[in-house]
Amino acid sequence: MIVESPTKARTLAQFLGPDYKITASMGHVRDLPRGEFGVDVEHNFEPKYVIPKEKIKAVHVLAKEAAAADSLWLATDPDREGEAIAWNLLQVINEKAKSKVKDYQRVVFHEITRDAVMEAFRHPRKIDDFLVDAQQARRILDRLVGYKLSPLLWKKVKSGLSAGRVQSVALRLVVDREREIEGFKPVEYWEIWVEVSQVSKVSQVSKVFRANLIKIGEEKAEISNKDQAEKVVGDLEKAAYKILKVEAKDAKKYPNPPFTTSTLQQIAASRLGYAPKRTMRIAQDLYEQGLITYMRTDSVNLSPKAVLATRKYIADTFGKEYLPANARHYKVKSRLAQEAHEAIRPTNISVTSNTLNVTSNDHKKLYDLIWKRMVVCQMAEAVVAETAVDVEAIAGPVSLGPVARSSHPTSAVGLNSNRDQDHSSDLRALDGTPSARATQTATPRTYLLRASGQKVKFDGWYRVYEKAPITEQLLPALSEGEDLDLKKVNSEQKFTEPPARYTEATLIRDLEKHDIGRPSTYAPTISTLYERIYIEKLESKKIGPTPVGETVIDFLEKYFPDIIDLAFTAKMEEDLDKIAQGEEKLAEVMGGFWGPFEEKVEKVEEEAGKMKVEVEETGEMCEKCGKPMVIRYGRFGKFMACSGFPQCKNTKTMAAPTGMICPNDDGEVVVKKTHRGKTFWGCANYPKCKWASWTKPSFVRLGRTTAGEPDLPKAKEGV
Repeated sequence: MIVESPTKARTLAQFLGPDYKITASMGHVRDLPRGEFGVDVEHNFEPKYVIPKEKIKAVHVLAKEAAAADSLWLATDPDREGEAIAWNLLQVINEKAKSKVKDYQRVVFHEITRDAVMEAFRHPRKIDDFLVDAQQARRILDRLVGYKLSPLLWKKVKSGLSAGRVQSVALRLVVDREREIEGFKPVEYWEIWVEVSQVSKVSQVSKVFRANLIKIGEEKAEISNKDQAEKVVGDLEKAAYKILKVEAKDAKKYPNPPFTTSTLQQIAASRLGYAPKRTMRIAQDLYEQGLITYMRTDSVNLSPKAVLATRKYIADTFGKEYLPANARHYKVKSRLAQEAHEAIRPTNISVTSNTLNVTSNDHKKLYDLIWKRMVVCQMAEAVVAETAVDVEAIAGPVSLGPVARSSHPTSAVGLNSNRDQDHSSDLRALDGTPSARATQTATPRTYLLRASGQKVKFDGWYRVYEKAPITEQLLPALSEGEDLDLKKVNSEQKFTEPPARYTEATLIRDLEKHDIGRPSTYAPTISTLYERIYIEKLESKKIGPTPVGETVIDFLEKYFPDIIDLAFTAKMEEDLDKIAQGEEKLAEVMGGFWGPFEEKVEKVEEEAGKMKVEVEETGEMCEKCGKPMVIRYGRFGKFMACSGFPQCKNTKTMAAPTGMICPNDDGEVVVKKTHRGKTFWGCANYPKCKWASWTKPSFVRLGRTTAGEPDLPKAKEGV
């Protein structure tokens, strides 16, 4: 039997015993050549596979053992990649063996457990040529794009660059988001809220609660400047408050479906801080040890047996009230999802992270995420009691004195109706000029405010988590028509905010939303963007494009818009799926893409000019040659380099301030990185001061230096 990894082989050996010799291929045994195109576009896009040098010896051993065996079992992973590995194994074994292997079987299982493996052995099959073609089509398509576009980028932009069918679309999303942020113009607005309580009674303390302004008259409250805010605040400070309406209802909060590859990567990134690549490495370990189901999937399906076991666990552990009457079934939203696969779940629901037989905390944390998600997806919904209280504030009636007539009345803040415009005339400040109406009594100004409360009535699936995913906000028992006491009116200036930069998690979410890539491609795509220095990590897990990344997208937008078009790329994914289903032919799909693409490449090569990558200046001068220092990007992030390179090779690390003071000379402590990317803390006055620490310094408080100055934190070497 041949599998991909030694860990998987050891786990299977526990079930199959000594009658089977299980060996590992260590992944793919052959691939397209690295130094040449490797695709015969003239003959149905026939790939030219080669065995890498490091795999030649292993392939000979595999072929020899397969020839000596009574039968050959191919037990590679249950996806297109695994199918292609099995097909390539059979091809190279037949090439190397003296006689072709005729008696082979392909077995597929989505979890490495005794029951699943035995079931797979009872239903072996032959290699699925459609799945193999789909994987080959993806590999060939990526080669067509990458092998032709990358040299063009070297020539027209900068050497060492690359383009890819999925990576370039992912980069486009990051660049587009950065452009949105750069072009964003904040708009001022004001939030106004009051703190009110029930009218106090003797020996009773009333709870103060918050109500937010939502309407002025009949119009939505839209307050755009300080003057408008002050007018409203002035009104509310004089207003009488009473409860207009109390609406209480029970809201059902349903659990999320079990994990797919995408959602696991997103949650692991946001809650554990794991990069997608790290998440997949850990998940693969858990799968190969037989602890979870296959980790590359876009399906939320669950086996009936797993659902039954989970429901029994819920009833036994939490009680029958936590079990819905019927099992929950989920459907994935993506039209490209492979529903035959299962979601990611534990293979044995009774094994918790506390009883898991692994030593790594990383593995326990990820398993805990998967385990909890599986349990809650079959639990009863939580019930939250939600209360919405509408509070009416009436300002007036008041005597406004003489009214100045105006031929161009302006609306009062937040009011647009004719009725409100008439009323806004009453509001306008008056200069005492005699008027036909010597005095006017204003119609009462009405404001609508809303208070919201929520309380967990039945925790349902919330019980599994240490902290409920909602924050309770409690309101006192209130009645319609009840008067309220005003405690305080608050106003706060705010500005609309630009869209948030991507994190790795949200980038994966949007790739999936647009049907870009497959579960197996998300993590490698993001890793490639980092390796090519197209994106960089920013604060708070955010990512942004580098100048190189932006220039690459500028080039592709100008000359190859289809390659980074979301709809075009999603259509190619759909075509690959049709190949897997036998609905399309590999050669036809490749031919439809290749003709126009090759023609475009040749045209751009002849006509396009060179694009220059913008250089970021630092304002510092090189101490060695006097030329400006600029920001460059390397494998480990930003660094400063002399603009005189290659004549001057002076470089400096980029230092991030910490707000701490060096214990040696009172210089500022900064965060730096070595040339190998390792983080350390050092004094900004280096080389005059050589204080440094590999661990994050703790704080030592200094006394006040002069009256009124705050204490400054002083670093001491981390322990």
